[in-house]
Amino acid sequence: MVNYTGIIIGASVFLMIGVFHPIVIKAEYYWGTGCWPVFATAGAGAVVGSLLVESTIVSVLLGAFAFSAFWSILELFEQKKRVERGWFPKNPKKK
Repeated sequence: MVNYTGIIIGASVFLMIGVFHPIVIKAEYYWGTGCWPVFATAGAGAVVGSLLVESTIVSVLLGAFAFSAFWSILELFEQKKRVERGWFPKNPKKK
């Protein structure tokens, strides 16, 4: 019997990372680094969900989502530095 669990989890985590990248860029552009609590709250909620869900696949995916959200906090501040260096556009409407 073929076990697809690893492929499902691997592909899902790959997609999660790919989705978080532009989210971080847009979040920094529109709201700056002050929106980091949103990522922290989403991550904390996913940690709790991961602990409470019985399905192994769903639990692992929630855990991966949680730590992708936590990593995004760091990336948010790194994105601010990238904008300051001129690597990404600065939002002219933001102070």
